[in-house]
Amino acid sequence: MARVVVDVMLKPEILDPQGQAVQRALPRLGFQGISDVRQGKRFELEVDGPVDEAALARIHEMAETFLANTVIEDFVVKVEGAEGPAASVAEAK
Repeated sequence: MARVVVDVMLKPEILDPQGQAVQRALPRLGFQGISDVRQGKRFELEVDGPVDEAALARIHEMAETFLANTVIEDFVVKVEGAEGPAASVAEAK
């Protein structure tokens, strides 16, 4: 069994109020030197069987149609398990 991770982030040109709120709070909590914070989502998918090109294509389609709003968000698909192409990364911009 392999784990595929889909990281979803707001596109750089989209305002991120939650990230800005965290950025403003950090100095008050004693954390200095952070110039920007962007908030996102992480989905960890446990895949039965090998993570081949067909499985990655299905996951990419899932991310594009369900996990991310591609009008305002970008996503990256990464394989973390021992099976399949461990270096596979698919990005949507």
